[in-house]
Amino acid sequence: MADAHTILNSKIEINKRVVNGQIKWYGPVLMVFARPLLALLSQGLVISLFIALKRSSDAYPVTAWWTVYSTLVDIGCLLFLFFLLKREGIKLFDLVSFDRSKLSTDLLIGLGILVIIFPLTIGIGSNLASILVYGSLKPDLPPGSFIRILPLWAVLYSRLIWWIIWSATEELTYNAYALPRLQILTGKTWIAVLGVGFGWALQHSFLPFINVNHAIWLLITFFPLTIAIQLVYLKYRRLFPLIIGHWAMDFFSVVFMLKVG
Repeated sequence: MADAHTILNSKIEINKRVVNGQIKWYGPVLMVFARPLLALLSQGLVISLFIALKRSSDAYPVTAWWTVYSTLVDIGCLLFLFFLLKREGIKLFDLVSFDRSKLSTDLLIGLGILVIIFPLTIGIGSNLASILVYGSLKPDLPPGSFIRILPLWAVLYSRLIWWIIWSATEELTYNAYALPRLQILTGKTWIAVLGVGFGWALQHSFLPFINVNHAIWLLITFFPLTIAIQLVYLKYRRLFPLIIGHWAMDFFSVVFMLKVG
């Protein structure tokens, strides 16, 4: 039996709020593109700060700091969600669909995302992106595309705090909020999935933004993953197992791709 939180974010309840005028097109469309825009703005803010403080970015390039400054993206998204959900008459936690009795199942789903869906889709996406953008399966990607070097405090923040907030907010934004509402508003699941997938993958193009080719490469690389994760959500219609899988993906990324310098 579904819990109260799951019911509040069900297709039936969302449809009622659409009919009542509590959900408008601008809400989910805003949230699809909010994170890419906020990512760009956050990077621009950090660049401006470096310039204002007359700090050189040679030792620690601005683009290496994204797991620190991208928390600003989360804060912005959570504020947007708070006001949009207030209009609907529900709370942020109503999107999470946490059920203690299903925790073991959620852990298994999360593990499946980490060990099957993530490597499979990223492998397909990155190979396709490499061929289309760089014309090679072994492209010469810009420095900082994978391994980043930051001071100790920034690495600790990234490894202990950043991924907990980032992964959960990302899932809340795209899967729990935007996807089911666009599914109702468009009347077509495939349109909602492709639209949300594009915005979700576009977000990764600006984490960080290095150059246009690299941004396109990231967009294509992450697009299959965003589609697959949405399909998992639509199958189970619960967010918490996806948060678990996303936590694992982002945690391992900051463990293996960050070094103290």
